[in-house]
Amino acid sequence: MTSDRIRQLLADGEGLTVEYKKCTDKLSNTVYETVCAFSNRYGGHLILGVNDEGIPLGVNKAAAKLLRKDFANILNNPQKMSPLLFLSLEEVELDGLLLLYTYIPPSAQVQSCNGKIYDRNEDADQDITKYADRVTQIAIRKSSAYTEREVFPYVTDKEIRFDLVEKAKKMAIAHNSEHPWRNMTPIEILQSAGLIETDFRTGHTGYNLTAILLFGRDNVIRSCAPGYMTDAIRRVDDLDRYDDRLMVGTNLIDAYELLMDFISRHTLDRFFLVDNQRVSVRSWIARELVSNILVHREYSNGFLARIVIEKDRIIAENWNRPKYHGRIDPKNFKPDSKNPLLAQFFINIGRADRLGSGVRNLYKYTRIYSGGEPELVEGDIFKTIIPLKDESKNGSMEVSTEVDTEVSTKVKLTHERLNELLAFCTTPRSRKEMQVFCSIKTDEYFRKNIVNPMLKLGLIKMTIPDKPNSRNQKYIKVSLLSK
Repeated sequence: MTSDRIRQLLADGEGLTVEYKKCTDKLSNTVYETVCAFSNRYGGHLILGVNDEGIPLGVNKAAAKLLRKDFANILNNPQKMSPLLFLSLEEVELDGLLLLYTYIPPSAQVQSCNGKIYDRNEDADQDITKYADRVTQIAIRKSSAYTEREVFPYVTDKEIRFDLVEKAKKMAIAHNSEHPWRNMTPIEILQSAGLIETDFRTGHTGYNLTAILLFGRDNVIRSCAPGYMTDAIRRVDDLDRYDDRLMVGTNLIDAYELLMDFISRHTLDRFFLVDNQRVSVRSWIARELVSNILVHREYSNGFLARIVIEKDRIIAENWNRPKYHGRIDPKNFKPDSKNPLLAQFFINIGRADRLGSGVRNLYKYTRIYSGGEPELVEGDIFKTIIPLKDESKNGSMEVSTEVDTEVSTKVKLTHERLNELLAFCTTPRSRKEMQVFCSIKTDEYFRKNIVNPMLKLGLIKMTIPDKPNSRNQKYIKVSLLSK
């Protein structure tokens, strides 16, 4: 958030989607009531360190870190907020004063705070808990706007893969060691994530479409979302047909990994120095493409989502529920989550970032990777085009040459062979499997000149780090996205 945008919000005054809070040293309970009200209505901007008249007072800089931590902890506490919200406060400097800002997107479900339901009316937060008709109106409005919330009362626990729920729990804890899911049972996780709910129109309680897409067995997914399928194509040498193709129609947890692996196999990885850190920019771009095509598509339509890798570009297309039509301008872009529940879940497990950051990341990392800019077009079909450099041209990756040479030299593999080995290690591999893959016969040479340098450089990690000499030890490519 820029200081100019904050000035505009202060000039506009409080209203249906803007709220100021003084909160110079600590957070008041009304902060969370406002978050709840914005979630239940149209979303909104919350600015801390400003009085009701819109005059900036500033937040005590010494208290800012604690305020941000308390804010996140309360929204992550199932005893306080339901469903859980994963939002963070952003620090903004304005005329020497420190303000804290966050945008609260509209939720897909009825949000409650401390057991009460709040709605936004002009510039006020109203407790409507005892007004059943108003609560029902909110529920109906949200259920009609977000098809991800459709309840399937005849889907039972037998149709849900609880092993994937446990996998998601481990991913969330790996992403955030203090994640509230760490002490929850699988059912409690599903409930806290809003994946089990009541349809106020019918009175039925059960798993909603988001739960089924994430954790349903394949036959159940086909029944509940018959139009769901993602077509991944590589079309470089054979322009009339395709060189490689992958049709993905399984749960979104596994689908993400399959699509990431497909892009990894068919595009070159490059390690760039970004903010003085070595980063796999290709992985960032792939992550945003895959997350977007899985999270922000409209699943009620049978349009076949596609990822097409061509010689000079990657094209991604999915059916959309547009708020406007045309090319997205990152400077004036207002983020809008098509499937808030699904987006929030991906954020929890570290496969997506907070709303709006994906577009900024695509622009940032595409410029670094290929020197071009992505094109994002909003319409009935949401289209993303990522330009690629023609690798057949000399000097096609000047930006990364120094880093690539350093890494490949230390590992004593050619850059191309190193990338192939990293792609091979997208799934856990034993040392022997890696050695056979590289066609290297000498164990000691492979361990000393390949495995150990890759571990030291952070390219791979052990699956059993506490027992480095375990006979079951395997190695997996490190995702630089979480670093």
